[in-house]
Amino acid sequence: MTGLRRWLLWTAGFLAFPLAGLAGTAAVGRVDGPVAALVGGAVTGLVLGVGQTVAAAGRLDVRAWVPATAVGMGAGLLLGAVAVGYGTSLADLALMGALTGLVLGPAQALALPRGTRLRWLWALAMPALWALGWTVTTLGGIAVDEQFTVFGAYGAVTFSALSGLLLLFLLPSHAAAEPAAPTPSEARA
Repeated sequence: MTGLRRWLLWTAGFLAFPLAGLAGTAAVGRVDGPVAALVGGAVTGLVLGVGQTVAAAGRLDVRAWVPATAVGMGAGLLLGAVAVGYGTSLADLALMGALTGLVLGPAQALALPRGTRLRWLWALAMPALWALGWTVTTLGGIAVDEQFTVFGAYGAVTFSALSGLLLLFLLPSHAAAEPAAPTPSEARA
C-alpha cells in the first residue's frame, strides 16, 4: 500500500471519533464530573483505539494500541476536564484537549510497533493536535456545551489528516503490527 493510500485510510478513520463519542456519551452522559470524565474517556478511547487500528490497516497492534488509547484517554480526559472545571469555552476546550493529549500521547507512543522512528514525536504532537481538534470543533459551531467526551467530526478530520502525516513519517514502510519491544532499561527491570 502506498503512503498516500495509508494516509487516506487513516484520515477516513475520523469516522471512529463520532462513534467513540456516542459510546462515551451512552456510557456516562455529559462530562460534568470526575467519574464521567474517567469512564467516558476510557469508553471513548476503547472505541477510538479499535477504529484507529482498523484505519491503520495492520500497522498498529490492537493488543497494545486499544488498551493504551483507552487508559490514556480516560486519564487524559479526567485531567483535562477537571483542570478546566468542565467548562466548554474555546479556551477551556483547547486546554482540555492539550491536557488529554499530554496523557494520551505518551501512552500511544509506547504502543507504537517495533521499528517506529522517533516515537516520542507522537507524544509531543498529541497535546497540540487534541487542542486543535477541540478548537476546530468549537469554531465549527458544534454544540460543545453538551460536554462531549471527544471533539466532533470537523476536529476529527483535522486531527486524523495531520496525525496521519505524522504516522507516515514515524512508521517504517515495512512496519507490521507488533508490540513495541521493551527498551534496554525495561528489559533489566
